[in-house]
Amino acid sequence: MDNIIELKNVTFEYTEEDAVYAAVKDLNLNIKRGDFTVVLGHNGSGKSTLAKLLNGLNKPTHGDVLVDGINTRDEENEINIKRKVGMVFQNPDNQLVASIVEEDVAFGPENLGLAPDVIRSRVDDALKAVGMYEFKDSTPHRLSGGQKQRIAIAGIIAMEPECLVLDEPTAMLDPKGRAEIIETVLRLNKEKGITVVLITHYMEEAEKADRVIVMNDGVIIEDNTPKEVFKNVESLKKVGLDVPQTTELLYELSKNGFEINTNIISIEEAAKEIKNALHLEEN
Repeated sequence: MDNIIELKNVTFEYTEEDAVYAAVKDLNLNIKRGDFTVVLGHNGSGKSTLAKLLNGLNKPTHGDVLVDGINTRDEENEINIKRKVGMVFQNPDNQLVASIVEEDVAFGPENLGLAPDVIRSRVDDALKAVGMYEFKDSTPHRLSGGQKQRIAIAGIIAMEPECLVLDEPTAMLDPKGRAEIIETVLRLNKEKGITVVLITHYMEEAEKADRVIVMNDGVIIEDNTPKEVFKNVESLKKVGLDVPQTTELLYELSKNGFEINTNIISIEEAAKEIKNALHLEEN
């Protein structure tokens, strides 16, 4: 099966002050096994609701969510679903449960009833995978925000999920912490083949994805490669989103009469394109 997650006509509604609101509306979406997918959207777009639908934390009001063929409505398979799709949230402090790093990472595998030697191996492997093995005997609250979030990720991957869903995991971190998390997530995706769904509003994080999904008012309005999504500068700005700085620069140059390719994200490609455009302009 190529798809690890499938959404079929999914709507999620909630009630507030006796009024019913749809956070996501009739979504159809497949997450391919092994992909790195980023979901973008302004506050209230439905992206965090979508994240919680992907591993059954939210159950759809209408439609179905299938995780490796298992319907998230199936309560008998709830543990299996959580094992297949791990979830990391915004605030790392809310995800750490123990006073020692390795004990925190061991918490999930212990709850799966694994043998002690298997737990020991998984904890060591998970901490090495996120670059935190040397801190295994440390106290979590003394770590930086980025380090805490890497410990939270280690606690999830110690349960060996096939898919990792991260709901704005870098929102509360400084630039260094954000870079640490994205580097870790990329490595898990590329080296271990873990499917990644990253909810974010940072454009530089979305640049690195295989696929970018843009949500607005509970529906998907863009679904393509980063280059194809970000070239639609005006439509993204209309829904309250920015674009990468390189894309913004090339877009402004194009508006001002330069014959220039705006379908570029990387700084290196942008520099080459600008150099060529200036040279043509001089002639």
